[in-house]
Amino acid sequence: MWNLTKFVASRLSRSRRFFSSVIPRPCIIQKRGADILHDPWINKETGFPLTERNRLGLRGLLPPRVISFEQQYARFMESYRSLEKNTVSESDTSHVALAKWRILNRLHDRNETLYFRVLIDNIKDFAPIIYTPTVGLVCQNYSGLFRRPRGMYFSAKDKGEMMSMIYNWPAQKVDMIVLTDGSRILGLGDLGVHGIGIPIGKLDMYVAAAGLNPQRILPVMLDVGTNNLKLIEDPLYLGLRQPRLEGEEYLSIIDEFIEAVLTRWPKAIVQFEDFQMKWAFETLKRYRERFCMFNDDVQGTAGVALAGLLGTVRAQGRSLDDFPNQKIVVVGAGSAGLGVLSMAVQAVVRMTGNAETAAQNFFLLDKDGLLTKERKNLDPAAVAFAKDPGLIAGLRDGDSLLEVVKKVKPDVLLGLSGVGGVFNEEVLKALRESGSNRPAIFAMSNPTMNAECTAVEAFKHAGENIVFASGSPFENVQLGNGKVGYVNQANNMYFFPGIGLGALLSGARIITDDMLQAAAECLASYMTDQDIEKGILYPSINSIRDITAEVGASVVRAAVAEEVAEGYGKVDPEELAYMSKEETVEYVRRNMWYPNYSPLVQQK
Repeated sequence: MWNLTKFVASRLSRSRRFFSSVIPRPCIIQKRGADILHDPWINKETGFPLTERNRLGLRGLLPPRVISFEQQYARFMESYRSLEKNTVSESDTSHVALAKWRILNRLHDRNETLYFRVLIDNIKDFAPIIYTPTVGLVCQNYSGLFRRPRGMYFSAKDKGEMMSMIYNWPAQKVDMIVLTDGSRILGLGDLGVHGIGIPIGKLDMYVAAAGLNPQRILPVMLDVGTNNLKLIEDPLYLGLRQPRLEGEEYLSIIDEFIEAVLTRWPKAIVQFEDFQMKWAFETLKRYRERFCMFNDDVQGTAGVALAGLLGTVRAQGRSLDDFPNQKIVVVGAGSAGLGVLSMAVQAVVRMTGNAETAAQNFFLLDKDGLLTKERKNLDPAAVAFAKDPGLIAGLRDGDSLLEVVKKVKPDVLLGLSGVGGVFNEEVLKALRESGSNRPAIFAMSNPTMNAECTAVEAFKHAGENIVFASGSPFENVQLGNGKVGYVNQANNMYFFPGIGLGALLSGARIITDDMLQAAAECLASYMTDQDIEKGILYPSINSIRDITAEVGASVVRAAVAEEVAEGYGKVDPEELAYMSKEETVEYVRRNMWYPNYSPLVQQK
């Protein structure tokens, strides 16, 4: 029988051992009395000691008994496990997922310290609820789920006002902003203002995985309208009920927002999230040399995919130097697919020094089939990856995925198409004829219903010796003779927290390609040879803070090497440059926030 008391004691004991050197510093606040209880950043609920209740005007506003942090933790976990027990037989998995999200969200709304401790200690269970895949459901139902605002909303109606609006945010310092325009939420399309759920979920992962201070993060929705007629006609829709802005009118809104952010917080890092492809590439090109920003769909997905691709080479018993010889078929020519190809080609160039032939073993397909230079109206972003006709005998523009797999015999089949089931039985069986002794399948689209195939389908049709990774969580597959088909979750959560943390702690002016490559290579090298032999490419999410510290340190060192680091706090670039690899990791760990109740002191 599951023992809650022992479970909580073990989790808290482990946390204390790991963070025993962390002593909470006093938090200086302006508020008093009931205002404190309504502020989730500083609210301790029944955990306020009597001394604080007296000096902060809380006496009489709370029940008399003081409940310890451990007791509050146990009480919440008991409520959550009770919900799990009561819904275990429900067939409507979406309803259950949203019920779990609600109970976590209510805690988030009233007590951020307890919320983030619960999230950190139970990251494997809770990440799929506050992040993918449940965040997709939340975005689809956001107007009905909305109870209180979180983050900031800037709209096309605010043009000319954003410079003053940015000062409405109560925090004096912001380290990280996650920004979306809601135009391409996961594989769900244009969700307009409902897309705010993505920045909120991403930043929760930044706090849990990278130790960013939750008082220094800001989720932002940039509402420029929506082309989703269903939303426009919905009387409960909370966003602008007008078509999306386009062209220079659209870019002028982005420009004004960025100018406002950099005026108030010039060192803030801005992560662009879930922009449709044309704007993802346009904004990345427009801003990446001007300030510290990156696009998680283009660069974050690419980084975690590259780490997996490098791990696949090891799983096939080959040297990493053999990566340029891997034949890789990529299905999906959107921002994520093109981002993966771009970073993979950069890795090949670094290994071979030859840019002319770096893309020769990569094959790109969109909804109309194989992309070649014969394609009419070829997207400029895809030109570099379009094949010359006749490169492989029999290949033509528009060839189907099945035809390409049969003719190319790829080592890796990677999907970022957003089309559920596109890796069908015929395609998977064709992969058995791959030139590789251990072909790999990356079904990276999410949420789960958009995955190119399931883990069970992959191991059943492509063979038990494959390497499998997915963007959404699937269970490991039980194979014959007691063997296990391991499922790797190729999720950006292994990558973007380290990028953001490393950029912050190095004081990077910009985020360079070498910083991203360093992060991918660090993640790829994290796994042992024994794990790789089993087909395990990514570490357990339970180790996410350790992983992020290592990845973040690699980003810091790359920023120093590229001379874009300006230092952080009292640590200048010269001091960062003199740190050893181990000292850099320790520096990163030391600066990761961890949730403890801090003594509150009111500023007179």
